[in-house]
Amino acid sequence: MHKDLKLFTELAEFLISEEENNPVAIPIDTKILYETIDIELGDEPTIDDDFKETLKDIIKSTPKTASKAFFNQLFGGRISRATLGDLLAVMLNNSMYTYKVAGVQVGIEKVLLQKICERIGYGNNSDGTLAPGGSMCNYMAMLMARDAFDANARNEGVSRKMIAYTSETSHYSVTKNASFVGIGRHQVRSVKTDDHGKLLIEDLESQIQNDIKNGYHPFFVNATAGTTVLGAFDDVKGISKICKTHNLWLHLDGAYCGSVIFSNQYKHLVDGIELTDSFSLNAHKMLGTPLGCSIIVTNDKKHLYQSFSNDADYLYQTDDDAFNLGKTSLQCGRRNDALKLWTLWKSVGNFGLEKIVDHQFHLANVARDYIKSNSDYTLYSFDDSISVCFNYKGISAKTLCTKLYEHSKLMVGYGSFRDDTFVRLVTINTLVEEKDMISFFKTLEDFVDSEDL
Repeated sequence: MHKDLKLFTELAEFLISEEENNPVAIPIDTKILYETIDIELGDEPTIDDDFKETLKDIIKSTPKTASKAFFNQLFGGRISRATLGDLLAVMLNNSMYTYKVAGVQVGIEKVLLQKICERIGYGNNSDGTLAPGGSMCNYMAMLMARDAFDANARNEGVSRKMIAYTSETSHYSVTKNASFVGIGRHQVRSVKTDDHGKLLIEDLESQIQNDIKNGYHPFFVNATAGTTVLGAFDDVKGISKICKTHNLWLHLDGAYCGSVIFSNQYKHLVDGIELTDSFSLNAHKMLGTPLGCSIIVTNDKKHLYQSFSNDADYLYQTDDDAFNLGKTSLQCGRRNDALKLWTLWKSVGNFGLEKIVDHQFHLANVARDYIKSNSDYTLYSFDDSISVCFNYKGISAKTLCTKLYEHSKLMVGYGSFRDDTFVRLVTINTLVEEKDMISFFKTLEDFVDSEDL
């Protein structure tokens, strides 16, 4: 083990050097991937020197998500104290289903969940769990909503035409999850949005009333804190009034930007969050922990037990259910994803998490100001969003993003809203500073001039 730890340290130093000197990996065409790098598996062992060189080749060719040239997804950067927690979790290798095998790690997860529940205004009876991604958090929310609406569904199956609602700009997982919980994809209503991508409450109310009139059974509304493309925040208070009127479960999908709950300046974007039935966030996005760290909490923990608890005498042999986390989880065997957030939170405090979140909005403002000051750019996004959407000199966003990637200049993606397609610059990378933001635009402009796009 000591030998491999030494090798790991060497490889980690090599990775950090690559991030600084070659921030965008040269992409390998899939047609020649297996001929370019030795990743095949054979009968004979690989000698140590060859093994190390292969690992270095893999590091060179892997996209550098912590580099200051990575703006491609809704995560990025690397915070050392959070990485420390993840490395410790790997070494400890606890599974989180029982207190007997996880011990104090269960307490760490419970403290995290309790503090998040307190921060969003949930009561003493609230609780939550960690899940393998934001999509699974949304799935768990819909499953709890199904069982809250029809307690027989978990045993007898869905017997009524149950209807879910989400905005046309929400995450694709909502529709996918409808097939998992048994209501069917066609029973998810797509609600219209305004020019910023926020759910239109009038259309939600109209569709609910129409479904009730036709004998259907509305049961679930998904609101979004940070839509995938434009980064819009739905009006939670307004949606909640409709949900209370019709007795519908309200889930707030904060996978992207739910961590605004840690910012005094920006938490108003989720006003009314205490009125929701469930809420989820991905700490590996705005808070910068390593992948994955997805959290879902519910206002009443009875729903966790109702939907996910199952007796297993061979597993739950000691301690009460409150400390046997498998009783409230979608999974049985589950890695410790809480420790990385705990080490970050413990080391920087509430004020440190707030600083992380506020910095991303500051970078977005820097980017928008730059775009507004240059007539070659067209801005499509708005304030209070960390998705900065734009086009440059009328060049196809798809072409520009692809060429930047192919030439190892920048990793940035593109998105669409209504009839527009644009570059989507996400300022979520925790390592980026103002100068790096300006450098992004200069690199883009120099590349366009050199390639004559």
